[in-house]
Amino acid sequence: MKIACVQTDVVFADIAANVARVLKWMELAGRANADLVVFPECMLCGYGYEDRQEAAQQALSMDSPVFASIAQSAAEHQLNVTLGFLEADGDRLFNSSALIGPKGVVGNYRKIHLPHIGVDRFVDRGDIPYRTLAAREANVGLAICYDSSFPEPIRILGLEGADVIALGTNWPVTASRTAEIVPAARSMENHLFFVAANRVGTERGFEFCGMSSICGPDGVVLVASPDAEETMLMADIDLAEARNKRIERTAGKHVIHRMNDRRPEFYDRISQPNDSAT
Repeated sequence: MKIACVQTDVVFADIAANVARVLKWMELAGRANADLVVFPECMLCGYGYEDRQEAAQQALSMDSPVFASIAQSAAEHQLNVTLGFLEADGDRLFNSSALIGPKGVVGNYRKIHLPHIGVDRFVDRGDIPYRTLAAREANVGLAICYDSSFPEPIRILGLEGADVIALGTNWPVTASRTAEIVPAARSMENHLFFVAANRVGTERGFEFCGMSSICGPDGVVLVASPDAEETMLMADIDLAEARNKRIERTAGKHVIHRMNDRRPEFYDRISQPNDSAT
C-alpha cells in the first residue's frame, strides 16, 4: 500500500479553514494513489490554548458533520485518513485522533500521556485502550505525540498486530531530537512501519519543527522532511515486512524475533506506578 504523511500548518481555532486544508491535501494524496494519509495532532483546531473553556469551544463530538465531510472526500479519493482534533464527550474534553474511511469514522483514540504544554494542560486523560483499526488491508495503531516518548504504548500496539503506527504530533523546535530519534527507534523495536506527521508554523509562542518521517521495520528511514516546510511525504510499503517479526540477518547464526524473544515475566515493575515524588 502507499502511505502519505502530511506536514502542514494549521489555522488556530478555525475548524472550517482546517477542514478545507485537509480536503486539499486529501485531493493531492488521491491523485498520488495513496491508501492511507496521516495528518498532525490537533489538525482541525490548533494546539496552543490557554484554558479549558477556550479549547472546549473548538471541540467536536464523534457524530459531528465535520467527519462526514471528510469521509465523503475519503470515498471520492478511496483513502483512509488519520487526523487530530479536540473531542467533546459530555463534560469531558480529550486530545483525540480518528481514523476515517470512505464509510465514516472507523474508530478514535484519546491521548493518554499528557505533557504540561499547550492544550494538554487542560484536557482529560484518555480512556480508550491501545488497539488497532482497519484501513483496507492494514492494521493501524493510533498514537499522539508524547505517547511515542514511552516505549510501552507502541509495544502494546505491536502486540495487538499493528502494521502501521499513525502518530500525529505537534513537536516544537525544542523537541527536534525527539523527531529525529523516536520514529526510527519505535519502528525498530517493534519491527513495523511508523508514520510521524508533525505540523509546521508558529502559534502562540510555539514554533513547530516539522521533520516528519515514515520509517520501516528495523528503523529504516524511508523518507523524511529535513525542515519545517509544508510537504507531503510518500512511501510504498509491504505489510508482510511488518508482519514477519522473525529477522534473519545471518542464515542460521543471527536470528531474532522482536515479539517472541521478550521475557514479560521479568517486566512487572513496568506496570507499577512511580513512587517518586519528583
